Amino acid sequence: MKGKRIFYCEVAYLVGVVGLAIATAFIEKANFGMSMVVAPAYLLHLKVSQYLPFFSFGIAEYAFQLVLLLALSVVMGKVKKSYFFSFATVLFYGFVLDVAIAILDLFPFGGIVWRLAFFVVGIIICAISVACLFHTYLPPAAYELFVKEIAQKLGTPIGKTKTVYDCCSCLLGVVLSLVFFGGFVGVQWGTVVCALVNGWLIGHVSRFLESSFEFKDALALREKLD
Repeated sequence: MKGKRIFYCEVAYLVGVVGLAIATAFIEKANFGMSMVVAPAYLLHLKVSQYLPFFSFGIAEYAFQLVLLLALSVVMGKVKKSYFFSFATVLFYGFVLDVAIAILDLFPFGGIVWRLAFFVVGIIICAISVACLFHTYLPPAAYELFVKEIAQKLGTPIGKTKTVYDCCSCLLGVVLSLVFFGGFVGVQWGTVVCALVNGWLIGHVSRFLESSFEFKDALALREKLD
């Protein structure tokens, strides 16, 4: 039997962050409802941008994930150095997200078939990206870091922890949608589908990665981020 192939953690980080931003842009283009994870930030973007046009989806992510990192610090009872690096990841992710949305907006794909394709591709890329981020020592964005830290603290499987978090985020999205717009905006059937299948998909992708690859560090940065 051949040995496992090497998958460098730093590469997994780049694949995860860039892929997650692209996946979010695809799901936004599909317009069947945002992923439950980003739905709260997306709704914040839609509401605030009515008054401040420059308040992009990426900027909304900066604001919302900063609040999430502060909440994580309270839950864990301490502030880790990795939390600051996580916010740097958020800045990178938000920039790529805005660029990806701008590029997709250049193409007038509006038919139902194209929208369904964007939605399915977005979910798949999202699952692969999050699974990659769970296998790197480099701090992921606040969403993934929150799940990773809580799972380690409670000793629960990442897939199940992710599903619980996704459902809570979905509920928050519904509440914000009703409060901001008096109806379901940005939170539709696609949001529910994401909430139900994303954790399951991530769990399967994670097991595949672990059985196929050996994750190693290419750079001596792990101890510096502890």
